[in-house]
Amino acid sequence: MCLIYKNIGKVSKIIRLVCVCVCVCACACACVRVWVCACVGVCVGVWVRVCIHREVHELNPPEVWNSVLQFASWGSKGQQLIYIFENNIYYQPDVKSSSLRLTSSGREALVFNGIPDWLYEEEVLRSPVAHWWSPAGSSLAFLTLNDTLVPNMVLPCFTGALYPRGPQYPYPKTGQVNPTVKLSVVILDGSSHTIELLPPKSLEKSEYYITMVQWVCDEKVTVRWLNRAQNTSILTLCNKHTGECARKHVLTSDKWIDHQNEKPVFSKDGAAFFVTLPIKHGANGSFHHLTMMSEQVTIRHLTSGSWEVTKILAYDESLSTVYFLSTEGGASNRHLYRVSTVSPFHRECLTCSLFKPQCSYYDISLSPDSQKAMLLCAGAVPSSPSQTHPFNSPLQETLRKRRIPRREIRTLFHNNHGNKNYDSEPGSQQVNERFRLDWDSVLVSSHDVIVARLDGRGSGFRGQKILQEVHTRLGVMEVQDQLAAYGGFLSSILLLSHGSHFRCAVAMAPIFDWRLYGTISPIMVQVQ
Repeated sequence: MCLIYKNIGKVSKIIRLVCVCVCVCACACACVRVWVCACVGVCVGVWVRVCIHREVHELNPPEVWNSVLQFASWGSKGQQLIYIFENNIYYQPDVKSSSLRLTSSGREALVFNGIPDWLYEEEVLRSPVAHWWSPAGSSLAFLTLNDTLVPNMVLPCFTGALYPRGPQYPYPKTGQVNPTVKLSVVILDGSSHTIELLPPKSLEKSEYYITMVQWVCDEKVTVRWLNRAQNTSILTLCNKHTGECARKHVLTSDKWIDHQNEKPVFSKDGAAFFVTLPIKHGANGSFHHLTMMSEQVTIRHLTSGSWEVTKILAYDESLSTVYFLSTEGGASNRHLYRVSTVSPFHRECLTCSLFKPQCSYYDISLSPDSQKAMLLCAGAVPSSPSQTHPFNSPLQETLRKRRIPRREIRTLFHNNHGNKNYDSEPGSQQVNERFRLDWDSVLVSSHDVIVARLDGRGSGFRGQKILQEVHTRLGVMEVQDQLAAYGGFLSSILLLSHGSHFRCAVAMAPIFDWRLYGTISPIMVQVQ
């Protein structure tokens, strides 16, 4: 990534450009990272243009020789820069200052600072970034991941030579050693003073994950810790100067806990915060609902019902109001709501009556003061009108194969299980109103095919009862409900157990031995 600071006269702005991004698949031997389509930047410069004169400052610290730049970005204040070479973090207060190395423990493919290894990028954080700036830019929190004890996976690469090459990479499988993780905060005052944030004592002597890190203010950071079994989650508030972390909430489950990447929304003073927690609702089980926590009052549930809050957007303290997205109008919908934090907790939908029936699935971006909202209507698309001349047969035939497919959502009742509309890896959702053009669209519009996607037991956004019914029974409940689900595993199971209904199936990357799968997936929680 190239970071370009551009100043023309009195107008100043910052531009980020991606110079070269190499997208590689698992067998690209010559690349720095070997997992699925990770991007590696090879542009190593900061271009500073002041009026007519141009100055070039390379990101080239003296400790590094002939190495590839792994990451670069601006900080949260002024011209702060952070970049990563050889799994070590480097910092510059501005583009003209000398580089300061913040870590020295980095080792290729073994010890990572500020960027994730395979497990954390693909399954835990689901992000290529493992560092977080404090709001004022005075500190940087970062993960250190050590894969030294993780068993290696051989990645055979067939290059046309007589023997395939076999680079190795740490890959934790079921029951094997996970990478150790450490969260640290470095003070960016020139001293590079670094302190480790301590995990809860109940997790100190066991394997655990860090699934969420977020600065509350410039002095405190909130962290979510998750045990390896993924049935105990601890939310803490940590002091960056002492490293001590105070427990704010502990959540346990007899199955597994989801929503682990969710970031709490805090009040300005950090005394109160909002999260979603599973709340029981009669025979339908538990649903994720908006919850307010503070030291002064007990846990306060602001919403309830047989629907879920999918995202907390903001808290407006002046109006005592929280904004959020939910499925109250239907599991396939996403609408913007607001609710008062003062009893009786009045709730109002702000988008339900807008643009009906064209928009039922919204993506929302609120202004910093929560006074304005940018609405992205992501679905549904009720129709795609077109007109053709009645005597132009070639045009009619061409357009017939290019039409946007007509989508229908139906609720099917099977074996008295009630409403069931689920799919895929536990927690996912395929049946919703979001508009998309994908491979299904090609099949329907060009090949006269009907595509059906079903959400059965084991999918998300319809409550914990349906989500967790597949616990310890993978490949049983999903097949009974829908005869289709995640990947080649169930495609193969379908042919074995329902051969009279299905004569052919496509098994893409099938999993035939669960011991070979990665460790943290919700699927693997039921196997380990």
